[in-house]
Amino acid sequence: MNLEISNIATLPTQYGTFNIQSFKEGHKEHLAIFTGTPKDNLLVRIHSECLTGDALGSLKCDCGPQLQFALKKIAKEDGMVIYLRQEGRNIGLLNKVNAYALQDQGLNTIEANHQLGFEADQRSYDVADEILHYYGISSIQLITNNPKKMDALKHIAITKRVPILIDSNEYNEEYLKVKKDEMGHLI
Repeated sequence: MNLEISNIATLPTQYGTFNIQSFKEGHKEHLAIFTGTPKDNLLVRIHSECLTGDALGSLKCDCGPQLQFALKKIAKEDGMVIYLRQEGRNIGLLNKVNAYALQDQGLNTIEANHQLGFEADQRSYDVADEILHYYGISSIQLITNNPKKMDALKHIAITKRVPILIDSNEYNEEYLKVKKDEMGHLI
């Protein structure tokens, strides 16, 4: 994989001060946001972009609270968030909004993706492997509820899974149930 890599810059946030570095893969630009020195057995969250949840505070998913949880945690402990640009489980923002419209009509998140001609989850984590390799990391403690994410990392040993417990609300209760019952998420 051919990655163009930026310099490291400082990113002060409401959660703490981080280092940030960008990795350009084709037309997608991913981020590594980290504290301390990247090393083996680092606390890592691999987070897929969710504009509606991460930036707009959507209550339809648990993405924004998961990202906030990870940033707060790595601000206290050395760690890294790898922010992957694969919106809507990698169907793109336009299709994600179309999936939302289908969900408004009663379909669940998987049914909506299928109705639009997509798999339930089209994400890939190959670039996360490459980013961790770039820093010389061969083992991590992965902050996730998604067992498929743990299986997708081919070159990284996962020494521990760190769960993210997020309260449901009236808008995401069914979404979280589908993630648990049909996608195997550990929530």
